[in-house]
Amino acid sequence: MNAHHRATRRALSRALSRALARPFSTSSPKPSGAAFPLKHVTKSNFEPALAELRQHLRAADFVAIDLEMSGVTSAPWRESLEFDRSDVRYLKVKDSAEKFAVLQFGVCPFRWDPSTHSFVAHPHNFYVFPRQELPVDGPSYEFLCQTTSIDFLARYQFDFNACIYEGISYLSRQQEHEALRRLNGAYEDTLSDTRCNLKEVRDVRLDRMADILFTERIKNRFSEWRDGLLRDRIGGFQLQWNSNDSKQQFQTIFFKMRPAISLTGFTSHQFKLIQWVINKHFEDLTYVHVTGENFCSQQLVVYTESKDDIDLLMKEVKDEHRRGAEMKIQSAIGFRQVIDLLSSEQKLIVGHNCFLDIAHVYSKFLGPLPLTGEEFVSSINKYFPHIVDTKLLLNANYVLQQRMNKSSTSLSSAFARLCSQIAFGSESKGLAFLQPVQVEVQVDDIRTSNWNSGAKHEAGYDAFMTGCIFAQACSHLGIDFKLHLPSENLAHNEKLYKQINHLYLSWTNGDIIDLSTGKIEEPLGTKYPKKQYSKILFENIILIWGFPSKLKAQEIRQCISKVFSPTSVTSVYHLDESAVFVQFSKAGFVSDFLVLKETLERSDGPISVLHPLAKLLEGGNTRAASYEIYKDICSSPISEVLFADQAEAVGIKWKTQVIEPKLAVESQENGSFREDNAIRNVPKSAENSEHNVEKDILSGHCEIIDSLSTAEANQM
Repeated sequence: MNAHHRATRRALSRALSRALARPFSTSSPKPSGAAFPLKHVTKSNFEPALAELRQHLRAADFVAIDLEMSGVTSAPWRESLEFDRSDVRYLKVKDSAEKFAVLQFGVCPFRWDPSTHSFVAHPHNFYVFPRQELPVDGPSYEFLCQTTSIDFLARYQFDFNACIYEGISYLSRQQEHEALRRLNGAYEDTLSDTRCNLKEVRDVRLDRMADILFTERIKNRFSEWRDGLLRDRIGGFQLQWNSNDSKQQFQTIFFKMRPAISLTGFTSHQFKLIQWVINKHFEDLTYVHVTGENFCSQQLVVYTESKDDIDLLMKEVKDEHRRGAEMKIQSAIGFRQVIDLLSSEQKLIVGHNCFLDIAHVYSKFLGPLPLTGEEFVSSINKYFPHIVDTKLLLNANYVLQQRMNKSSTSLSSAFARLCSQIAFGSESKGLAFLQPVQVEVQVDDIRTSNWNSGAKHEAGYDAFMTGCIFAQACSHLGIDFKLHLPSENLAHNEKLYKQINHLYLSWTNGDIIDLSTGKIEEPLGTKYPKKQYSKILFENIILIWGFPSKLKAQEIRQCISKVFSPTSVTSVYHLDESAVFVQFSKAGFVSDFLVLKETLERSDGPISVLHPLAKLLEGGNTRAASYEIYKDICSSPISEVLFADQAEAVGIKWKTQVIEPKLAVESQENGSFREDNAIRNVPKSAENSEHNVEKDILSGHCEIIDSLSTAEANQM
């Protein structure tokens, strides 16, 4: 019995020790601190949240943003590939931003508080949904969903119901401009929806006895009402109808300081008959159709004293229509007001690997993305002149690379590494910083220096993490926020200017785009993914697709090398199972191959059957073209899963794009979006000039073809 009591006491003691130790433990990697939710914003609380955000943005030193999208790539070959030129990379980003929706938008202003020597962050998590608020011509909004992206959001408890039912809709600036243009066109039309269409009314025919009786009864009642007004102007005469039905259908009111009758309970055909009666029998009565409160349609017959009074009435009605329509357009702008705020305040925008995010901002809230990267860069810089990418910042600076200690520069990894005192609590024993930057969080009236929202991978919290990483990175770059003045703009800090407006165009190979100039620059620092193919010359590349699926890269290399030389092919890169890039050692081989391929496909002789390229051309569906055709295919809004199907869907019917041999030009590897050195010669020449090219090429390969054909024939 005593042994049992001792065992029970020991068990209770251990349980009590664990319970008491848990709040003070610093070894657990789990986040601790004050747990309260993000500032979630939907259409129900958007207006007050917008007013609050406006104040925080004006006082902010920088603003971090993050987006959650419904997907990233519309086809496997639209992933960013190592053989993608910079202009092609932009086209792939453009395709992604145009096809997928923004479901959440995180905005987190950071303000330095000199009294506490810390930043105060205000994370906002906006649910966004492209709901169609205005009647427009054409189909409704459409967007793609990528299963991997939706599954990822679902695993982190993304609230899809809140997004769809309560998400804030929006209009881009171009959509707003187009809606106002249509409104102005309707306003200029003097017969637009306010007065009856005279032609339509004149065409009304009284064929049925019911219509004749109805129009006669209506004429008598309006005559009685008008005569009553004329008999007793001073006494405010009101017509008393004989039946209860009449009282419900005819109600005397004042409209624009004029006596009027509100008509209810009639069919559309009866309304046309009423209009016909008014226009035929009454010069001092005017039929108008107005939209009242809550956009309810209202049919009125108004008493007017003269022709001038009629014109004045119609102008007043049209002006009211215009104001109502403008208010509706203004309310439909929705979430874009946040983007307008970010643009007007000209604050430093901070993102993490954010080029795609910025493209989404442009596509959804400004207008259609430009066709070229240069145009995009020129335009986006006018709206957001100061943008910094924390992922690039971490890789470009040696001190920060040391702090990361070869860790991944993903958002969560960088936050855990650089902001461990925030991620795991103030007592965390993470990286030893000399003076970590303190960050306090304020949501509504709650403010704490140790915050855990419990909302991993929500846009608002990811924006908060991005801002915290930036603050710590600035500290390690030597920026002392204790000396920072509220009037100073971080974007102009000399220790940051080299990284401002430099974003990763693609993380695949470290390409960096300068948003100020549009140029593609060498990766900064030393930490960026190594290229598998060290030297890519785009003018030396040929695109081949539609070949037999059993062929592998090595077999394709062997087929081509047998024709030209063992060193003629430097690399073969698969876009997918249906297409490859082949890079030659010389640019001249591109045109040689294309002409040779077309010649073999035209011939039915033994050479075409026994030729080393026969395996590549087997089936008769193999297509080939220069790199510029690849760019054209990428620019299409169509997205088929396989590249070969994509090319067919785009409309490429020919088998070979024959181009004339040209001298090699300089590589575009380190160039800008400009395409001055691109080889784009779609065949437009006459047959005789094409024949001359074929003759020159074939004469150079005649000996090789003959010897190979003879050898293979003997072997057979």
